[in-house]
Amino acid sequence: MSTFDPGLRKEIIEAIPNLRAFAISLSGSVDRADDLVQETLLRAFANISSFRPGTNLSAWLFTILRNLFRSEYRKRRREVPDSDGVFAATLTTNPDQTTHLDFEDFRSALDRLPPDQREALVLVGASGFSYEEAADICQCAVGTIKSRVNRARRRLGEMLSIDTIEDFGPDQPTRAAVAAIHRP
Repeated sequence: MSTFDPGLRKEIIEAIPNLRAFAISLSGSVDRADDLVQETLLRAFANISSFRPGTNLSAWLFTILRNLFRSEYRKRRREVPDSDGVFAATLTTNPDQTTHLDFEDFRSALDRLPPDQREALVLVGASGFSYEEAADICQCAVGTIKSRVNRARRRLGEMLSIDTIEDFGPDQPTRAAVAAIHRP
């Protein structure tokens, strides 16, 4: 590690919050997301020699994370740890403010999107990747990403019954989020 580029290390550390947010959106679990990010970082450091300087480090890291998630998903798809949801129901708490309720509604709607649409929306809408970068991460055409993001935004608006910005909270950050959903 003594020859490890400090600038590259700083970039990797700066990417952690976005990696974690993406991992949470994929896995639906904060604990699982933290494990995915940790494994992503371990693999990135172990394979740093395969990173090409001058390319997009965040996209490289997101690709590692996505591939890890997909591999683990294939291994676990037959597991049903809480099929009736009884245990999960004991872990929930009622939110203290309506903002929490709005967030839970949004999170639930986001979880109901098809995985490919949710993934594209999180990469472009929440993680700030361009359509081209998201297409590289998902290994598909740019037009496919644009279509998935558009369908995801429209579907979220339908599920949340959002026709206008006034339908979803008075605060500025909320209006900005809703405006992003309604962008063509």
